[in-house]
Amino acid sequence: MKQSRFPLSLLMFGYAFLYAPIALLVLYSFNESRLVAVWSGLSLRWYGELFKDERFLEAAWLSFQVAAISATLALLLGTLAALSFDRNRRFWGRSMFGFLLNVPLVLPDVVIGLALLLAFVEAGKAIGWPAERGMSTIVIAHATIATSYVVVVVRARLSDLDRSLEEAALDLGARPFAVFTSVTLPLLTPALLAGWLLAFTLSLDDVVVAQFVTGPGATTLPMEIFSSMRLGVSPKINALGTLLAAAAAAAVWIAWRLQCRRR
Repeated sequence: MKQSRFPLSLLMFGYAFLYAPIALLVLYSFNESRLVAVWSGLSLRWYGELFKDERFLEAAWLSFQVAAISATLALLLGTLAALSFDRNRRFWGRSMFGFLLNVPLVLPDVVIGLALLLAFVEAGKAIGWPAERGMSTIVIAHATIATSYVVVVVRARLSDLDRSLEEAALDLGARPFAVFTSVTLPLLTPALLAGWLLAFTLSLDDVVVAQFVTGPGATTLPMEIFSSMRLGVSPKINALGTLLAAAAAAAVWIAWRLQCRRR
């Protein structure tokens, strides 16, 4: 019986739908024309213009700082929360705590951003902090959202973890902290890395929440891109998108090579 080609055609259409716009973005980043949709020849002009634009460079540096710090905070808090759920099956307020952790996963970003803005305003009135919104408030907001995602990833790994390894280490005389650092933590490393990368990506991509909780002195890269798009699409945006896509592709390739070596 001849196999149908429909599934393969559908798969190819799906990949084309996903990657054709990215391919066009990369192609037009080398366009010499100032008009985005008009091709006038190959050029690296807009890459040079991008690296001369101090606003984009400062926004990119701020975004990477915020993403790294908020991802690290989210990883710490999310891992502790996941361990609490997995190792303490019965504690007061478990259901409510789990509900509160899952709320950021389903709430719209507009609602979260508005709620955090009101919280920062009231905290400023009550205790004098934050005196003004900026990098610190963005970090707290992004860490708050990303913690829920880290909890999901780490709990999934903990559910498949072989507890007999920890029990064997305890039987051999290892203290609980030594068991955690020498046995549990290495087994959780893939999930911790995945959670950190997910939190980093969420922070780097966010524009809605950051617009609510930031001030005039702190502009992230997505906010800068969004602001520049109001005046029309600049070819510099194509160049920036190409660099970000290349960085993401390089990260995926490195992860794939490391996975192949482990096998």
